[in-house]
Amino acid sequence: MYQSKINSKYSEELAQESLEWIKAVTGEPINTSGDTDNFFEVLKDGVILCKLANSLQPGSIKKVNESKMAFKCMENISAFLECAKNFGVPTQETFQSVDLWERQNLNSVVICLQSLGRKASNFNKPSIGPKEADKNVRNFSEEQLRAGQNVISLQYGSNKGATQSGINFGNTRHM
Repeated sequence: MYQSKINSKYSEELAQESLEWIKAVTGEPINTSGDTDNFFEVLKDGVILCKLANSLQPGSIKKVNESKMAFKCMENISAFLECAKNFGVPTQETFQSVDLWERQNLNSVVICLQSLGRKASNFNKPSIGPKEADKNVRNFSEEQLRAGQNVISLQYGSNKGATQSGINFGNTRHM
């Protein structure tokens, strides 16, 4: 039940976009079909993810395990996740190694790749998704700040003298 709810969030379009982006950045001849089976097969051993991290920033993952043994693959995935965080992917947009390795939550893998894809332009690589917003710092003078304190914001609204007397909503309280 819970698993189908997670899987329903998975978007084949975003998965395909992520894989096409990985292919463009790494130059690896991977199948970019966005269906869950292919997405899982391409990424599950973590090798492509490590190559992606090294394509963005050479040498960021020193040892890529080509072995198909579970703990080696998990090591690759963990190394990639560490790099993703270092590249600026927020923790809430990363995934757990088991989400990919045990195929528990492929949607979180897509979210992480999309987030990393938005950061790729920082490494002079093609990026995907919306452009990251730049900081917009505003500096106000003391005078401007004081002027703002005298304005009564319309967000406070006005009830024009209305009160709540005489309102009984629903059933009255019987004691």
